[in-house]
Order: sequence, then C-alpha cells, then structure tokens
Amino acid sequence: MPETHIPSSKTSCRFFCYSRLFSFFVAGKSAAALPQSHAAAAMYWLTARNAVVLVYRCRSLSFLLSPSIHRPFLPSGSPHHTGQHSRIFCFKERKLYTKTSKKLKQSKISLEDKDYAHIIWWKERLELCRKPSSVLLVKRLAFTNLLGVDSTLKNGSLKEGNLNCEMLQFKSKFPREVLLCRVGDFYEAIGIDACILVEYAGLNPFGGLRSDSIPRAGCPVVNLRQTLDDLTRHGFSVCIVEEVQGPTHARTRKSRFISGHAHPGSPYVFGLVEDNHDLDFPDPMPVVGISRSAKGYCIVSVLETMKTYSAEDNLTEEALVAKLRTCRCHHLFLHTSLRNNSSGTCRWGEFGEGGLLWGECNARQFEWFAGDPVNELIYKVKEIYGLEDDITFRNVTVAPENRPSSLYLGTATQIGAIPTEGIPCLLKVLLPSSCVGLPIMYIRDLLLNPPAYEIASKIQEACKLMSNITCSIPEFTCVPSAKLVKLLELRETNHIEFCKIKSVLDDTIQLYTNSELREILMLLMNPTSVATGLKVELETLVSECRSVSSRIGEIISLDSENYQKITSSTTVPNEFFEDMESSWKGRVKRIHLEEECAEVDEAAKALSIAIKEDFIPIISRIKATMAPLGGPKGEILYAREHEAVWFKGKRFAPIVCTDTQLEAKIKQLRPALDSKGKKVGEEWFTTIKVEDALTRYHEAGDRARRKVLQLLRELSAELQTKINVLVFASMLLVIAKALFGHVSEGRRRKWVFPTLTHQHKSEDAGMLHGAEGMKFIGLSPYWFDAAQGGAVRNTVDMKSLFLLTGPNGGGKSSLLRSICAAALLGICGLMIPAESAVIPHFDAIMLHMKSYDSPADGKSSFQVEMSEIRSIITRATSKSLVLIDEICRGTETAKGTCIAGGVIETLDALSCLGIVSTHLHGIFDLPLKTRNVVFKAMGAECVDNQTMPTWKLIDGVCRESLAFETARREGVPGELIERAKELYAAVYEPCAAPNIVDTSNKATNRPSHSRKEISSLVRSADTMSKEVEKAVIRICEERLMELYKKHHLLDQSPLRCVLIGAKEQPPPSTIGASSVYIMLRPDKKLYIGETDDLEGRIRTHRSKEGMQKASFLYMLVSGKSVACQMETLLINQLPTQGFHLTNLADGKHRNFGTTDVLGSEMMVR
Repeated sequence: MPETHIPSSKTSCRFFCYSRLFSFFVAGKSAAALPQSHAAAAMYWLTARNAVVLVYRCRSLSFLLSPSIHRPFLPSGSPHHTGQHSRIFCFKERKLYTKTSKKLKQSKISLEDKDYAHIIWWKERLELCRKPSSVLLVKRLAFTNLLGVDSTLKNGSLKEGNLNCEMLQFKSKFPREVLLCRVGDFYEAIGIDACILVEYAGLNPFGGLRSDSIPRAGCPVVNLRQTLDDLTRHGFSVCIVEEVQGPTHARTRKSRFISGHAHPGSPYVFGLVEDNHDLDFPDPMPVVGISRSAKGYCIVSVLETMKTYSAEDNLTEEALVAKLRTCRCHHLFLHTSLRNNSSGTCRWGEFGEGGLLWGECNARQFEWFAGDPVNELIYKVKEIYGLEDDITFRNVTVAPENRPSSLYLGTATQIGAIPTEGIPCLLKVLLPSSCVGLPIMYIRDLLLNPPAYEIASKIQEACKLMSNITCSIPEFTCVPSAKLVKLLELRETNHIEFCKIKSVLDDTIQLYTNSELREILMLLMNPTSVATGLKVELETLVSECRSVSSRIGEIISLDSENYQKITSSTTVPNEFFEDMESSWKGRVKRIHLEEECAEVDEAAKALSIAIKEDFIPIISRIKATMAPLGGPKGEILYAREHEAVWFKGKRFAPIVCTDTQLEAKIKQLRPALDSKGKKVGEEWFTTIKVEDALTRYHEAGDRARRKVLQLLRELSAELQTKINVLVFASMLLVIAKALFGHVSEGRRRKWVFPTLTHQHKSEDAGMLHGAEGMKFIGLSPYWFDAAQGGAVRNTVDMKSLFLLTGPNGGGKSSLLRSICAAALLGICGLMIPAESAVIPHFDAIMLHMKSYDSPADGKSSFQVEMSEIRSIITRATSKSLVLIDEICRGTETAKGTCIAGGVIETLDALSCLGIVSTHLHGIFDLPLKTRNVVFKAMGAECVDNQTMPTWKLIDGVCRESLAFETARREGVPGELIERAKELYAAVYEPCAAPNIVDTSNKATNRPSHSRKEISSLVRSADTMSKEVEKAVIRICEERLMELYKKHHLLDQSPLRCVLIGAKEQPPPSTIGASSVYIMLRPDKKLYIGETDDLEGRIRTHRSKEGMQKASFLYMLVSGKSVACQMETLLINQLPTQGFHLTNLADGKHRNFGTTDVLGSEMMVR
C-alpha cells in the first residue's frame, strides 16, 4: 500500500482519521489494514468516541475529544463557537434560509461527526446549569441529535414533516446558537435550547416539570427583546425563526424562515423598520485572535458588523493584556505559536508559557487555531456568523510608524485610563458628566493608543480653536457606526433612524458652512480617517452629506412636518384609528402615498357611514325607550384585540322588540366573530355592512403600510452605496463632541494646552535638542479641581533621568502619576492640569508602581515587578518617558539596591527622560556609572516640632522617611511606635547617617543640613501668622491713610487682625459684618477672600480635603465695597512680600483705586 500523505497543520488530523477510517469500513476492511500510526489514531478515536456516547457525562473524555476547548464554560463569561470543529465538520451554508421539507443531503458519517462535535460543546455548557428546574430538564435530554430531544418522550417525535423535525433542520444550520422558533404568539425552544432559556433567561418550562415530556420553554412575542438580552448578556448567540404571516389553508403548517441572529454586541433587528421607537445598540464585540512572532505579540480584531479587521504587531505582553482588558470580545482564539514559547518567565500551564497573558486568558473561554493569523481568523468569523465565502473584510489597521506604543496595563490602570478601584479615574475628569457613551469611548481609546505627532497636533489645534469660538455649535448627533451599517445592510432602518442619520449629515454640513467651525472640521478630517480607516476628501464629504440629507428629506416625514393627521370621526372611537394608522402615518411624506392615503380616507369615511346607519339608530332608540326604565344599554366600542369596531349591548336580546322600525334594524345585527370564525361573546354584535367596511378599511391600511415599508427599505438599499460617507460623518461628530466636551471641562478646571514638540536627541550628549526636555510649571494632580483650589502645584524641569527620594506620604507616587497623566494627555493633543508646559512627543510612556503577587501564576510580588521592569527596559528608547515608583521594594535591601542601581544605569545610558523613586538610600553609596542622573527630593518642613511633607519637588536627596510619623497618623498604637523607636535607636541610629535633605542634584559635593538647620529655615505656624498679620496691617494702613488725606477724613481706629485657630470659630460679632480674611493653609500658602458670612465661608473651606486644620486671620471693614477693594489690594501686594497665594489670579479681576467707591463709602459711614 503506498504511503499516505499526512495533512498539514491547516488540515485537521482528526478529520483525516475520520475520513480514512470511514473509507476502510466502507471497503469492508478492518482497522488492522490501516498503516500502524493511522490505525492507532483511528482506533483511539473510535474507542474514546464510543466511551463518551455510552457515558456522556464523563468530563475527561470530553476534553480528549475536544482539545480546542481549553476550560469549562463560565456563566459570567462568553460561550464561544468552536470554530475549528465547525471547520472540520460543517459544510458552508447560506446566511438566511426559507422553510425546507427535504432531508439534509449529507453523508451519514459526516452528519454524525458534526452532530457529535456540537453535542460535546453543548454538554459542557449544560453541566454548569445550577437552577433546580433546569437541572431536572437536563436529565430528560437525549444526546442523539442536535436538539437533545428524546423521541420516546411525549412531544418528542422527530418524524419528517412535524415542527420538531423542522426545528432540527434549522438547528443544523447554526448548531452553536440557541434556536427560538415562532409559534403563534410565542417563541418556543425545545431540548437543549429550552434548558438554556430556563437557566439563563429566567423562563419557566412549558408544562411544568413533568417527567414524561421533552423540555420545552419559550417567551411571548412581546418579551422577545428581553429574552434575547438575557441570553446575549451571558454570551450566547441566538438564531430566530419567524413564521410567514398571512392566511393559511386548513391543516397546513405555516412556512418559516431564519429571520436573523442575536449575538453579544449585535442585537436582533428584524422588524425594526416597522417599529415606532429606537433600538439601543451595544458596543460591537469583535472576534479576537492572539499570536506571537519574532517582533512580539500580535492581536487581530475582526468586526463582523463593520466587515473590518485590524492587526497590531510588536506588542509587549503588558500592552496586549491592556487591550484585552478594555475589549469585550465575542470569541477569543489563541494561535498555536503561543505554545511552548520560552520567552519571558511565564508559562501556559500544560503548554509552557504564560504570565500576565496566561492569567488573563485563563479566566476566559478560548480556542486554539493555526495557520496565518489574519486569514484563519477571518475564515472562522465567516463560519461563526454564517457568512458567504465571497464576503470581504476591510483592513483598518493604523500604521505603526511614528506612533507611540500602546499603554501597558500597569500604566493604564495606575492613572485610571482603565477604571481601577482606589485609583482616581482619568476619564471622569476629561469630560463633563453629561457627556457619555461614544465620546468617552473615543477618549479612552485615544489614551490607550496615543496617536502620531501629526494627528496629536491636529487634535490640539482643533481644541484650541474650540476654546475660542463665539458662535453656537451643533448638537452633535452621535450614532454608532455599527448600528448604521447593520440597519442599512439588512434594510431595517425605520423613520426614526433616518431622522438621526439626517441630523448627523446636517450637523456635518453646519460645521462646513460656518466660517468659525469650518477650520475645526478640516482639522478633524485626519483624526477621523485614523479612527475609521477611511480616506474621504472634505469636498466629497460635504457634497455627499448634502446629497444624502436631501434624499432623506424627500422621502422621510421629519419631526417638524405634522400634516399627516390621524383620521377622526364622531361615530368611530378615536382609539381605533390611532392604533390602525399610527403604524404607517407620519413616517414618509404623503406625496409618495397619495393614492394609498386617499383609499384609506375613503374607507374610513365609508366605515363611519356604515356605523352611523347601522348602529346609531339602535343606540338612540334604546336610550330613548329602554334605558330610562332600567333596560339594556348599547354602545359602540373598539375591540382592540380583534382590531374591530362593534356594537356592544349589555343584556341585549335582538329578537325582543315591539317597535317595527327598531326591530328591522335589530334583525340586521349578528354575533361578532374573531379571525378564526368563533363567536366573540354574547354582548358583541355587528352587521354585514359594517364588516364589509371594516374589511375595506383594513385592506386599504395594509396597502398603505406595505407601501411605507417598501419606501423605507428602498431608501436603505439606496444608502448602502453611501455607507462609507455615513460612517465617516458619524465618527467625525463623535470626535467633535468628545473634544468640545473636553475643552469645556478643561476650561472649567483651568487647564491649559501644552507646547507639543517633536523630540530629537543628540547621541553624543544624550540631551534633547529642539525640545529642551519636558517642563511643567504649576503642575497639579489631575484628580484635584484646580478651580476649587486645594492642590499643591509643582514645577518640573526634566532634561534627563531623576532619582527621586522623599518621606512616606511626601507625594512621590502622586507626582509620578500626575506627570504620567499630563504627558499622556499632552501627546494625545489634549489639555493638561498645569499653568504651562512643554512636552516632547514620546514614543512610549511607561509607569510602574506597586506590584502585587499572582498566586494563580505562581509569582511573588517581586517576580511580577521584575517582569514589568524587564518589559520597560527592553522597550524603552531615548524618546521614552519612564516612571518607576519605589523600585525593588519586594526583596532584601542590599541586592534590591544593586538591582535598582543597574536599572538606573541602564535608563541613563538610554538617555531617556524619567523618574525613579526609591527609599533605598544605599543607592547613593554605589559606584554608579551615570552621566546625567539628577537627584530630586520631595520637600519636608518642621511645624510645631514635627517634620511634615510639603509635597513640593526640590533639588537634592531626602533621607527622612517619616515612617514613625506616618504610622502614628494611620492609627498604629503609640506603644508600638515607641518600642519601634527604641529598637531603631539601639541598632541603626549610632551608625546611621544623619537625616538630611541634600539640595544638590549631583552625586558629588552634596552638602548636608542637619534637622536643626532645616528647622531654622522653616516658618512655624505661629511665626507665619504673625508675619502675615504685620504685612496685612502695613499694606492696608498705607492705602487707608492715602484715602483719609484725599477725602479729608478723621483718623479711624487702627486696623485689627484676629486669628482663628485650627479648632476655633469666629465670634458672633462677625455675623452680618463685612470682613476680609486670609486662610493660612497647611501647605503654607495663603488664600485671600472677602465675605459677609465669615462662619459659613470658614466651614466651606475646612470641608475640603486637607483643609480641616486651616487657620484664619480676619479684619472687619466698613462695607462690602471696602472689603472687595481690600481683598484685591492684598492679593496684589502680599506676593511682593514673599508670600505664596493660591488665588493670585483673582487679583486681576478688579483694579484697586480705579474709582472712589472706597472713599465715598467711608464718608457715608
């Protein structure tokens, strides 16, 4: 026998064994006739398969037979289709199917293999059912078909021609989806799908829990959306089968067809074109594939709705995990290149590698795939969604050239770009609270994937123009691009969505026609191209927007056009016409429905006449002759359930009447019948004439409704050719709204635009040229609102690497987090929390802060830290910003110090900008080979004989940790702290270097100052209050003396400043009096203000964070105008006396001495 070719990696070895075994069995040969290796594999498959068929709940065998399923299904996760299995066993099918009564034309072995693979997939999901009702239903399943229906139970027949057989045929088309089949007024599921509905959609089984019937469950038609939301929220995809509506012959089943699918991130839209409401679209969920190459990790993301894909290569493990954390994917595929890879210090459990990526994927449902990552993933997407082979996907990958690296996971979480518990959220301070949804998503993606310098410059320039415009701006209608594409492709866009699309186009046109806004529009074209992957010229965009907007306006009846009124009549209940005509009137312009509307109007008029002639005389006669005597009553009512207007007579008997004329009318009445010909009730009556008029009216209304739907669907088909322009315009408005919101919030917070520079380095000097490093003046933490005060501002002038020291709680971590956030915002073109700044366009921003251990990964906190440090130093360049907080804190001091020294030398050799903070003071004794490292420290001062941090960045080295003070502030028992001091004095103090703040910034010539010398340089609280009081009195008295002489006033009583201590309140004499006050903040800065409610103002100041112990000086003055003048005078004069003010800008609001208000008021008083 010739040697058999073994398939390549792209052909499944299992399929090869199946087909070879089948061919030998058909030929009448035994497995022994196979080649030895093939026979062994085939017999192993056969033995295992039979074992699982007999004992189907054996988990270990199910894993052997389904190696692509790595972990059991998690309810909170996302159950995924096994694309690899589908490729082996499934033949390509069309997306939509009409009813079929023929048997599946597939070979027996192929059908059984396919069914068996999918049954294994479903069994793993069913094993996680926990509700008692669903557990009992699972026990009644028989895994002999895709539905899991036991044909021996009641209602379990799969005989050809019945509903169960038809559902099985539909199930075979999409075997990994829950099947919901329309049956009258319900959507029903049987077998496996019924168990899933009971477990995850909270539905009750049909027929209770009787053990002699197959599992059946379902929901009413009106609850379909809720049921689909419940299933997709748990990660399931759903296939919906609809009935063909209309009359059917007796004893014939209605035809059915697959109307659509509901996937996580892609809702079911069939019939939306008829609805009179909007449909909320969730964020689209891509199919994601991860692979590894020589360049690093690669992530491929495919969006079925948009028919797009992107592939990002050269990613680190940390950057890849950050992307996974912010992406809810429908399916996750891992490439076989990840197996047995020796990179890093990680593992894949049984396969070799892992680390952060292993931990992230280990908590998800994933499947393996092989071959070319992009092509294979697109192939699997087509299998999962039932797409045709000729469907193409557009590449929207952003070119990596000149783009900064994506944020690492640690960086993104530590600045709140990815919301993290305990970390101030950066996203919340960038936009107003009213700006939600798509704009937030754009800003988040912008931060996680910083743009190239050219795009960042465009964004910043556009934001600057937004900050200065004086004209009104559009509403910026935001419509998800995925929603646009899906509704137009499926021709399910209703009139409400068309109005939204027109608003998008009109907003874009307004940006172009307004001279102030046009330049903003031009600047946003490139960022929009990057976001959409589409290249559209401005003139083309505007021209197409005008064309499409005009076309929509020709067809759709807009909100302002209310000339299509609902029919009204004096004889027919208005509710009837409202229900019948609201489903089509007011959606398209009447000019397109003239004939249909005329028919409806004539039919409505005929119906009114018929009711008036047949019902009104009877009612009038009854009211006149019988009702006053307590006889039966009659009325014309709308039977909403039957969509009819009938006569209803309580206790009314048509044959009982003595009046000849009335009797003739009554004899025309006949019992009202429903659509099935059954009598509605004893009290409902109609006539032949009324029924004919009702039929005519309904037929006319149906023709009008069908015409409206035809026009809407034709318009959807027409706009499909404009889909690129619509997607581009929609994304442009999302970006515009996000940036306008950011500018508004930035101005409120008093943020500024930095100077963004292109970075160039000299390899000889290692210093920046053209950019002169990075510099912040007045930098404040992003989580503080500068407009409300309370934040300590720092000036950071960075031209090389900083080695930062400082006490515990001194602000090192806050400074690193603030610099990282400000630099990131700057390179994205956004505003930053500073007074001014110069920021180079870095190629990467990396922040490492505290690390935690990873027990699931078998790593200590130090191992995790070293893994992150490895990623940083291997990816950092001379154009990077590297920020490392308290390096090597997780190991013993001596070796940790040396590792920290090596990291510092490495970063210094790269000539990158950055900060390394540490408490390892032994690092200053190491013989480091550095050229440009600068020593910086967080300042401290002595207040009331206690050393307190100032949270200010200064030159030098700080060796004081304030560990004992920090422990005391956090509530550690005093006895413990005293004992700790004794131990410290006994062991460390004799040989320890004095606690110093070295104000030099180089490793040599570091003069030291003792604690006593520092104390002499620091103002105590009492001293400062006295100095402020003297300065205030001197400034105010000089000005008042000038006014006295000018207005010839007698000398007034001398000014008196009163001190209000930290735990004191102002006296009652201040109530209702005007006063000027000076707040002595804990950070030694001053705040000047004036008020007529001193007690309330002090309470407000002290309610702010860190201001609880603030003290105040105040002086009473004669009137609010005097107080305002004095406030401005002090704000302008105190800084010249050496005092630092937090509200210095307030002095620019008023100019002291420009009027004689002060003197006039003093004369009046």
